[in-house]
Amino acid sequence: MRVVSLFSGIGGLDKGFEEAGYSVIWANDFDKYAVQTYKANYENEIVFGDINEIPLRDIPDAEILIGGFPCQPFSMMGEQRGFEDARGTLFFRIAEIIKEKIDRGHKPAAVILENVKALKTHDRGRTFATIKRILEEDLGYKVYSDILNSAEHGVPQTRNRTYIVCFANKNAEFTFPEKENLDRTLQDILEQDVDQKYFLSEKILPTILSNGTGGYKAKSEIDLKVARPLCATMAKMHRACQDNYVTQKGRIRRLTPRECARLQGFSDDFMIPVSDCQAYKQFGNAVTVNVSRAVAVAVKESLQNIGEWND
Repeated sequence: MRVVSLFSGIGGLDKGFEEAGYSVIWANDFDKYAVQTYKANYENEIVFGDINEIPLRDIPDAEILIGGFPCQPFSMMGEQRGFEDARGTLFFRIAEIIKEKIDRGHKPAAVILENVKALKTHDRGRTFATIKRILEEDLGYKVYSDILNSAEHGVPQTRNRTYIVCFANKNAEFTFPEKENLDRTLQDILEQDVDQKYFLSEKILPTILSNGTGGYKAKSEIDLKVARPLCATMAKMHRACQDNYVTQKGRIRRLTPRECARLQGFSDDFMIPVSDCQAYKQFGNAVTVNVSRAVAVAVKESLQNIGEWND
């Protein structure tokens, strides 16, 4: 089935869906470096630019719409004005895209959205409540949601994310993928021949290993079996109470971009054509491929059960 991908980044969602048998036909992102990495790894079209400035009719029709959109506050949360509650947010743009397709008789059969874990509690739960209400009442979808952890789907990284799965057919039944036993540790995915630039100098080591300063205190730990969540600001080298560091050959170092790629489920043939700084940002922002694939397979099974899947 054809897929349109919004806020694609480097294609973590896209790759999972492709591996599950879908065909991504169009993607979009506004970060030129993410688009550079995407183009180096995928054959389908990706449009560089602000999704708000792309004409709705220029976005192809497809059976599936996916996207990992930023979490933003909604300006009219208490007024419950339906579709208008989300105006000015990137979720509103997603809703606009879907509505335009509905108006032309091309409603996506399924919509899959990914966001941070805190989406469900953001603004005391009102942000998520508005999103759910718009998807159900204004756009006519049957909505399922859950929080999935990458460490429970085959990669040694604790990464909790909210997934929203929507079906146009109200007869669709959906169950989120079951948890998997983790049979790998962070140490299992480490590179063995690592450039000296990734090792910490004696000068910066005390700062990295400190337990914080001022009002923020947390225990610094290195050589974790399951990595902390990768973040988009890894290039700044946070303290070891926030970031991931490992001991190798008697010295402490940060993770390499390739190791970050592995922690997000990308295979070693995934090309990294950008600087380390951009690579850390991209993998910190990415959707874990393993989780995306598991969700995609579950969606496929639901569509098959109601006779709406087509190759």
